Amino acid sequence: MPANLPLVSIVTPSYNMAEYLPETIESVFSQDYPHIEYLVIDGGSTDGTLQILDRYAGRLTYSSEPDRGPSDAAHKGFRQARGEIFAWICADDAYLPGAVSAGVEYLLAHPDVDVAYGEGWWTDSAGAVIGRYPTLPFDAKTLERDCFLCQPAAFIRASSYRRCELDPTVKMSYDYDLWIRMAKAGFRFASIPQYMANSRIHTGSLTINQRTRVFQASMALLQRHYGYVPFQWIFGYTAYRLDGRDQFFQPLQPSVWKYLASLPVGLWTNRRKPFRFLAEWIAAPFRAWKRR
Repeated sequence: MPANLPLVSIVTPSYNMAEYLPETIESVFSQDYPHIEYLVIDGGSTDGTLQILDRYAGRLTYSSEPDRGPSDAAHKGFRQARGEIFAWICADDAYLPGAVSAGVEYLLAHPDVDVAYGEGWWTDSAGAVIGRYPTLPFDAKTLERDCFLCQPAAFIRASSYRRCELDPTVKMSYDYDLWIRMAKAGFRFASIPQYMANSRIHTGSLTINQRTRVFQASMALLQRHYGYVPFQWIFGYTAYRLDGRDQFFQPLQPSVWKYLASLPVGLWTNRRKPFRFLAEWIAAPFRAWKRR
């Protein structure tokens, strides 16, 4: 790696995550990359977070005040950041050893790339690995159906980010919103075949404890950006409303009733493109059969 290393600014949005925050902070400070600026933007926690941050005074910069959620906090952090490369890692996630170095090395070696992202692991509340985060090589068409970038394993050129910033008004799936807007604007993404981060999934995470809102926000995002919500989202949402299974710790259980119920939901959601959805709905059982 060259002697004149770029400064990497890492932002952690945090709110009442004292249980997990020390692991996140230590995962940043244990990186072998020597030139890191670390900012923790807290939303006014009342659970001991400030006492934890005080212990790291002088090693990181932090603020604590009410905000509009993690997207607003990350947005504030990047507005303050001085680095040439940006990354954000939430207060319940963690970097793996060598993650920052890998991200920087890739961006230095590929000056045409705006966002580089690595592989990740899903971990539980105790930090045990549940499985692989479902990352994929970048494809803009696939992004229309699925968010396959592991956000804590992503590194963004600051110059690119400043041309397409996080939207602080998007409270759910805000990383997906950013990737979609960057992809539509022609920014270049590349995947790194290295495990770089752990993404924690637990009962306190938004993904699980606000499942309905996450589904609705993600579908609204797809409708806003692409004018269409694919069958997989409609079926997942319908199944959740019928059986309450979170589809992570409690896997999705398909049934004929759920499949039939997804038709009116999908036609209403995609009422401007009903025939497209109907064709996808009819084809779905055949695609599932072929995968067996």
